[in-house]
Amino acid sequence: MNKKLLILLSIIVFLIAAGASYILFSKHTVAPEEQTANSNPSNLGKVTNDYDALEFDPNLPKTETCPLTGVKYGKDQEEWWSTHRPLGVMIENEIDARPQSGINAADVTYETLAEGGITRTLNVFYCQDAGIVGPVRSARTYFLDWISEYGNSPLYAHVGGANTPGPANALGQIGTYGWNNYNDMNQFSIGFPVFYRDETRQGHEVATEHTMYSVTTKLWDVAKSRGLTNVDKNGKSWDSTFVPYKFSDAPALSDRPSSQIISIPWSGPDYSVKWTYNQKDNLYYRDNGGVSHIDRDTHKQLTTSNIIILFQTQQNADDGYENNEHLLYGTTGTGDALVFENGKEIKATWSKSSRTDRTIINDLNGNEISFTVGKQWFEILAVGAEVDVQ
Repeated sequence: MNKKLLILLSIIVFLIAAGASYILFSKHTVAPEEQTANSNPSNLGKVTNDYDALEFDPNLPKTETCPLTGVKYGKDQEEWWSTHRPLGVMIENEIDARPQSGINAADVTYETLAEGGITRTLNVFYCQDAGIVGPVRSARTYFLDWISEYGNSPLYAHVGGANTPGPANALGQIGTYGWNNYNDMNQFSIGFPVFYRDETRQGHEVATEHTMYSVTTKLWDVAKSRGLTNVDKNGKSWDSTFVPYKFSDAPALSDRPSSQIISIPWSGPDYSVKWTYNQKDNLYYRDNGGVSHIDRDTHKQLTTSNIIILFQTQQNADDGYENNEHLLYGTTGTGDALVFENGKEIKATWSKSSRTDRTIINDLNGNEISFTVGKQWFEILAVGAEVDVQ
């Protein structure tokens, strides 16, 4: 055979073999973080249809009390919530994440700073269904401490999380707590279609990190597939260790102040919050960044019945993360607090003995405060932070 032809055939065989080897083995040589991204089913598509929240018979007598809020609902709604456990969902509050979906349906919301002066919320769902929730964002260590208050194995939904070795390593702590692939609902391990990207929901172009959404009923379904309903695999009820707050009915209209405004500057005008009390319905209405904070799907302004401000120590984690931006809060111990309900301000203290213990709010006489029936919104501020009350 011609020598040149032999050389040419050898080159062709080599190229074919090299290509086959690359296809066969390349997936085993990708960096770990790339493996996570490439194997993430949520990158394969998005859900474009809306998921409405569940509806219940409005004509049934309101006889069943939600243990998280004291609100009374019909028997059909109680039969629904009694089949699952509390679900915490991380929802971001970066400017491009607004308007968010689902926050108003949360029974309890916790808000504090993440990196860069941007606030983030943990929203706890149990007695109400939100339908779509998001944009869903990543875990932070202090939010783990607050969701841990909700009984045995509360559900925690997020998209990844801080994982720099050190005190702010939220993903490492989730593993230490034994949550992985059980009550931890990390999008990296669940993926599409329970979590999905929707680049069009904000009505304008935003960065990818502001496009992840989920659906509360789908998250509860995942928990059910893992053996977590109202009881765990061992038959232990989620609320066997849960300590509910005390609740009282709203005062008569004539006993309510005509107005009250609570302003929290946070890190500047884009994240400043103003709560305006409405005497008629006994609710506080939220402005964020100087405008009404509206739910994307219901088009209603965010409201709450109770605002609880916890003053806690705040420090940088010093874990080597970029610009030392990971934060730590002193979530356990004791400290000062302010409670706003029924248009009035109550000076208070907070105490929390351990990660899984309830944060208890007492008045200055040492008596536990009874919240007004309805949602609680916790604002966690650094000790000495400014709050303006009018």
